[in-house]
Amino acid sequence: MRTAVITLVAGRHAHLALQMRGLAGGTRHPDHYVVVALDDPAVAEIVRDRSPAADVTTVQLAAGRLPLATARNVGARRALAAGAELLVFLDVDCVPGPTLLDRYTEAAGIAETAGIAETAGDRALLCGTVAYLPPPPPGGYQLEELPELAPPHPGRPRPADGEILRGGDHRLFWSLSFALTAEAWRHTGGFCEDYTGYGGEDTDFARTAAARGVNVWWIGGAPAYHQHHPVSHPPVEHLDDILRNGALFHERWGTWPMENWLRDFAHLGLIRHDDTTDTWHRTGKPITRAA
Repeated sequence: MRTAVITLVAGRHAHLALQMRGLAGGTRHPDHYVVVALDDPAVAEIVRDRSPAADVTTVQLAAGRLPLATARNVGARRALAAGAELLVFLDVDCVPGPTLLDRYTEAAGIAETAGIAETAGDRALLCGTVAYLPPPPPGGYQLEELPELAPPHPGRPRPADGEILRGGDHRLFWSLSFALTAEAWRHTGGFCEDYTGYGGEDTDFARTAAARGVNVWWIGGAPAYHQHHPVSHPPVEHLDDILRNGALFHERWGTWPMENWLRDFAHLGLIRHDDTTDTWHRTGKPITRAA
């Protein structure tokens, strides 16, 4: 099965370099490695002469915002045009474990066979575990030490190596690390490109997959390790993106995504909810990182 790995890059060049080391050290190497540079011309030089060889394509910002949904679709189209049968999406922060591509490929073969032999409902989003790493030790992260630094995220299933848990909850899907066959991608239709900036596009993708009969399978032995970087809790710097994308999701599906963040923003006095219209609005209180 011809496998393509797709990652999006806007800065985070050191993270990209370690991801490439992880892919090069895996038990299976990608047949095609698509790197989508989000208005980041330095990426071509970062990947030069590294393994695996990277196919770099560029997407410009949308009104100053990262067009994550569009970029994932661009990467998928590039991979499919080159003959990809399995699409593996990895965030640039994520380092693949050595068996990630093997386990995704094995699970994709099972999903593909099930879809042919049984029903189209056996198309699947394949999701491995993700562990959030602490800050790197002196000398940086070492690939062989990553499993000892952090366990998989406790909010997601944690199947054993070789185990597949079918019929997962689409609300737990995340786009940090997942795979699907080319046929499942076409059936799902890709990401909705109306989303720009931070938040919501992956939740929408999972909701679309559920509506079209594409299941979620949790795949054991396909770990990814999320490299540490500073974040805000809640992500106040993305407040306007979250409100805009959340309103789009509400328009499309009738509910609000990212509810925990919305409640946190409300607690900080940054937004308020209109119960009559079920909408969220800025209060005018200035945003500070200290919030």
